[in-house]
Amino acid sequence: MTQEVPPETVRERIERGDEFDLIDIRDREAYAEGHLPGAEHLTIEALEETVVDRDWADDVIVYCYIGETSIQAARLVEKYGDTERVASMAGGYDAWEPVQPPTTDRR
Repeated sequence: MTQEVPPETVRERIERGDEFDLIDIRDREAYAEGHLPGAEHLTIEALEETVVDRDWADDVIVYCYIGETSIQAARLVEKYGDTERVASMAGGYDAWEPVQPPTTDRR
């Protein structure tokens, strides 16, 4: 069964500078409009073509629009990729909340 991790966990790992592959499998236009910090863009087709030959990090997190296609992509990496742990980000990019600067209370 493919593991899912919440967006908060992904954010914490990015902020800590953890070593892992973060893969965005959405289409090119969506990636260009915005993506998670440090995410690499790979369409599902490109992933299928490169999964066996790619040099993967020990940990891989995949995300898509809403967290459904990324589960399939994570299963693909689990089966054919040379990696230790693979997860899908629950809720996908739609669940990612951009970091907002703290608001100041002006009275």
